[in-house]
Amino acid sequence: MNTDKLSKRLESVANYIKEDSAIADIGSDHAYLPCYAVKKGLAKRAVAGEVVEGPFQSAKKQVQSEGLGDRIAVRKGSGLEVIEAGEVDCITIAGMGGPLIASILEDGKHKLTGKERLVLQPNISAIAIREWMLKNGWKLIAEEILEEDGKIYEILVAEKGDPEAPYHHLEKELLLGPFLINEKSPAFVKKWEGELVNWRKILVNLEKASGSEENEEKKLALQKKIHYTEEVIQQ
Repeated sequence: MNTDKLSKRLESVANYIKEDSAIADIGSDHAYLPCYAVKKGLAKRAVAGEVVEGPFQSAKKQVQSEGLGDRIAVRKGSGLEVIEAGEVDCITIAGMGGPLIASILEDGKHKLTGKERLVLQPNISAIAIREWMLKNGWKLIAEEILEEDGKIYEILVAEKGDPEAPYHHLEKELLLGPFLINEKSPAFVKKWEGELVNWRKILVNLEKASGSEENEEKKLALQKKIHYTEEVIQQ
């Protein structure tokens, strides 16, 4: 992977950047995504944000070696603290867990003006992001699921709007994704069939354990997830 040829995962993220955007890539690592976006004309300028010193230095070197220092600002800081409110109109966050992405958005929501597009790629627990959107008035407008090197990734795209609009069965679709359920792609089926195997094993262990109130709550929550997922997979 380099700034001319991204991984399948990051290229899919880049596909949702509106042309001529000002973007902020949070947790930018080597700044491959902002360099690619600027070079391809997807972004007119970019901010590459990194909280860890090593990747921050790598990003700076990458931007300098590409001769893009006048169009890409590399900044060290946590989450959205690397941008000013209104500075960008697209924010990408890729390669983290869903709960971490949700916490970055929550901690930095005072930096969001409502004019941005959010392009988010969680490695796990996309439900945490969908729940954050629902609570904070962000409308899910697109989803994608893909497999690369044996791993399955989801991409969620949102803009400010009616957060309930995409949902018809809220609890089920928060878990599985309203757009992804409709498409039911091979990657989607593979992901959730794998989750079902894990959940059933956990359920067997819970049924063997003591019948405490906490265990019963866990069992009920797990049974509900299994029911929703089986219902979609077997349709």
